[in-house]
Amino acid sequence: QVQFVESGGGLVQPGGSLRLSCATSGIIFRLSNMGWYRQAPGKQRELVATVRSAGSTVYVDSVKGRFTVSRDNAKSAVYLQMNSLKPEDTAVYYCNTSPVPAIAPWGQGTQVTVSS
Repeated sequence: QVQFVESGGGLVQPGGSLRLSCATSGIIFRLSNMGWYRQAPGKQRELVATVRSAGSTVYVDSVKGRFTVSRDNAKSAVYLQMNSLKPEDTAVYYCNTSPVPAIAPWGQGTQVTVSS
């Protein structure tokens, strides 16, 4: 059974940092490209960062230079270090494979709120 369990979100002031974690099961993690996605209220879910199976990374322009995605194949886990957070980063953050199959399950996500 494929599962994704996200953690590490919270309330942080603008300019602050958070580190998100995602534990995965049911996938061949070491062969999977992994992504962090986010969904803000009233908006569609978007892919913000990808770490490929070989380790290379891709970011959406709005987070370049602030977010760092990484993976630990031994733990089947993926991480997102978020620095210099802005109010517009407020969203529920999810991890999943990249791309996401049409019938793929999603975890519960972790809420990130950036506010003073």
